[in-house]
Amino acid sequence: MSSPIVSLRAAGVSLVLDLAGPVPAVLHWGADLGELDRADLEALRLTGVTESPNNSPEEPRRLSLLPFERDTWPGTPGYSGHLAGTRTTPRPEPRGDAVVTGNLVEIPLTDPITGLEVDVRVELNRFGLVELSHLVRRPAGDADADVPFDFGGILAQLPVPSRATEILDFTGRWARERQPQRLPVVDGAHRRDLRRGKPGPGSPYLSMVGTHGFASRTGEVWGVHLAWSGDTTWLVERLPEPAGAAGAVLAAGELLRAGEVRLAPGEQYTSPAAFFGWSDRGTDGVADRFHQYLRARASHPRRPRPVIVNTWEAVYFDHRLEPLLELVDRAAEVGAERFVLDDGWFLGRRADNAGLGDWRVDRAVWKDGLGPLADRVRERGLEFGLWFEPEMVNLDSELAREHPEWILAPAEGVGPAERHQYVVNVAHPDAYEYLLTSISDLVAEYGIAYIKWDHNRLLQEAVSRVDGRPAVSAQTHAVYRLFDALRERHPGLEIESCSSGGGRIDLGILARTDRVWASDCIDPVERVMIDRWTMQLLPPELVGMHVGAPRSHTTARETDLSFRMASALVGHAGIEWNLNQRSPEELAVITSWIAFHKSIRDLVASGTVVHADLADAATTLTGVVAPERDHAVFVYSRTGTSPTTQSGRVPLPGLEPTRKYAVRIVTETGSPAFAARVAPPWVSESVVLSGAALSGVGLAMPTLHPAQALVLELRAR
Repeated sequence: MSSPIVSLRAAGVSLVLDLAGPVPAVLHWGADLGELDRADLEALRLTGVTESPNNSPEEPRRLSLLPFERDTWPGTPGYSGHLAGTRTTPRPEPRGDAVVTGNLVEIPLTDPITGLEVDVRVELNRFGLVELSHLVRRPAGDADADVPFDFGGILAQLPVPSRATEILDFTGRWARERQPQRLPVVDGAHRRDLRRGKPGPGSPYLSMVGTHGFASRTGEVWGVHLAWSGDTTWLVERLPEPAGAAGAVLAAGELLRAGEVRLAPGEQYTSPAAFFGWSDRGTDGVADRFHQYLRARASHPRRPRPVIVNTWEAVYFDHRLEPLLELVDRAAEVGAERFVLDDGWFLGRRADNAGLGDWRVDRAVWKDGLGPLADRVRERGLEFGLWFEPEMVNLDSELAREHPEWILAPAEGVGPAERHQYVVNVAHPDAYEYLLTSISDLVAEYGIAYIKWDHNRLLQEAVSRVDGRPAVSAQTHAVYRLFDALRERHPGLEIESCSSGGGRIDLGILARTDRVWASDCIDPVERVMIDRWTMQLLPPELVGMHVGAPRSHTTARETDLSFRMASALVGHAGIEWNLNQRSPEELAVITSWIAFHKSIRDLVASGTVVHADLADAATTLTGVVAPERDHAVFVYSRTGTSPTTQSGRVPLPGLEPTRKYAVRIVTETGSPAFAARVAPPWVSESVVLSGAALSGVGLAMPTLHPAQALVLELRAR
C-alpha cells in the first residue's frame, strides 16, 4: 500500500500533501479541489510525476518540503549548516509517522548526515492561510559533543505552478515605505536578503507571485509573509528543470549571520512562522485572508480605536507645560480620545543627540514630573500615552557611560552612529531588567495607557560584547520577551510599533502590539500608496494615519486640509498638528472630521478592504465594505495630473449586486477642488444605484485637481 496522501481544505483553499518519503511533498496548493477520495488522491499523485528528459537524473525530480541535492534539487537547499566544515549534505528521513490533527500536519524527521532532528509543522488555518514552521534539534548524545553544529538557517517554502509568471514585492526607504515593484519570474533566484536587524522600509514584506497581469481584483496570486522582526531572506526561484511538476518555489526564512546559531547537543532552534496565502481574486483576496486572521486573534484590539493627538510634529522638543496643557484642552474639544507625549521628556533630551537610554523624567524641564500633564489628560477624558525608544542609546547618556558593555557593538569599537544613536543589547540580562523595570515603573506611576515604541536605526555589526557572537536573532527574541513581560505586568496597556515610521511591520511584532506607524511621512500624497500597501497585510484599524500641518515635515509639499483628512480617514486616525495655533474655522472642520470618523470606525474595523483597478496611475480608489454589505466608504484620490481631461467611470467594488445603494458625497472632511468647469450632475443630486451597476459600471467621477480626494459613503436602501 502506498504512503498516505492528506487533503486539507479551508476557506476555498486546498493543500494536498504526499506523505511519501523521505520528506513529504506538496501535490497542490491553491483552489479548493472539493472532497477527494483515495482514488482521486492517487491519481493526483500519479499525474504530478514528470517525465525524465535526456541528460537528467534516473528518477523524476520531486520537490519536497525540504529539498536538497540528495533529491537532485540544484536550487537553494531547505536548510544548511556544518560541523567544523563537515556534515554538509543533509539527507533527512522519517523519524516516525506524520501526525494529522484536523488541518494540522506534524512531520518528524531525522538527518543521519547532519545529526539533526527536524519537526515540520504545516497547518491550513480556517482563513485559508498555510502556516509553516520548523523546530531543529541537535539530540543529546551526539558523538561529536565538543564541536558545535553551525546552523545556517532553514526556509519555509511551497511550490507555485508554472502559470505564476509575475512577481510583486516591495522596496522603499525612510518616509517612502512599501513601494511595489513588479518583475517577471525568470530562471534563477530572485532573492532578497535583509541584514538590517529589522524588516526595514524596503522589506519585501509580502512577496507575491501571480498569473499574468494579476491586479487588485483579478488573477491568481500566491504570497508569503514571514512573521519575524529581525533579519530575513525571501526567495522566488525557478530552474530550467523546474521544481518537479511545479514551476517555481516561493520561500522565506530567518537570515542567520555566520556563527549566530551554534547547536550543542540538547539545544534547538525554532524558525519563525511563514504564512502563505492564495487567492483567485487578486491581491485583495490575499489581503482579506490576512485581515480575517488578524481580526480573529485573541489579542486583537476589540474596542473602537481611540482618536489620537500626538505631540511630535506639533511641538517637537519644545516641552513646556502650559502650551501642552492647552494642547490637551484643544484635543478634548475636537473629540480626540488619546494624548501621546512624544520624544523629549526624559533626562537630557533637548535634541536627538543625547539622553536615549536614560528613562527618567527630566526634572529640569518637568519640575513636577509628568503628573500635571497626565492628570490634565485624564481630567479631560483622554488616555495618556508616552513615547519610548528602549532598544536605542545615545553615547551622551548615563546608560552608555555607566554600562558600555550593554551596547550591541564590537568590543573593538562602536562604529558609525545613525541618528546619533546606537543599539542596546536587550538580550543582556542586566540591560533587559533595567529596561523592563524603568518602563514598567513609569507606566505604573503615570497611568500610561499607550506606548509609542520607536526603533530608529539599523542593527549593524550587531555582536554581543559579552562573547563577540552575532546577536540579531537573540536581540529579536529578547525584545519579544520585553513586550510580553510589559503586557503581562500591565494588562490593557497598548503598544504601537514605530520604527523610523514603518520599518518594523510584521506578524511577529503584531503579536505583541496594537497598531503600527506606517510611515514618518504624513504627506497625504505619499501616504496614499504607503497606506494602500500597508493594508495589503494589515487591516486598517491597525494602521496609524494622522492629519498633519499644511506643509509636510518630510517633503515640504503643501496640501489642503480636506485632502489630509480624507487620507487619514480609513485607519486608526489621529492628529499631529499644533491645535493651539488653529483658527476656530479649522477646529470646527477637524471636529466634524473626527465625528464622521467615529461614525464609521466600526465599519473600518470590521469591513472588507477593496481597491479598484484603475488605468490612470494618478488616481486610486480604496474602500471598506461592511460584512453585511449594507454600508461602505470609498476614498477616491488624485495625486497628479493625467493625459486625459476626464476621469470617466470608476467602479466601486465589493458591493452586493442585488442591493440598491444611496450614494452620498461626504462633506464632513471638506470639499475637494474640481478641475472641470462643471462637475458631473450626480455630484449635486441624490443618486441611488444597484450594487451591480456601481461595481460593474461605476460612477463618472469628477476630475479632481492634484492632491485632492473625494469621499463617498454608501448605504443600502
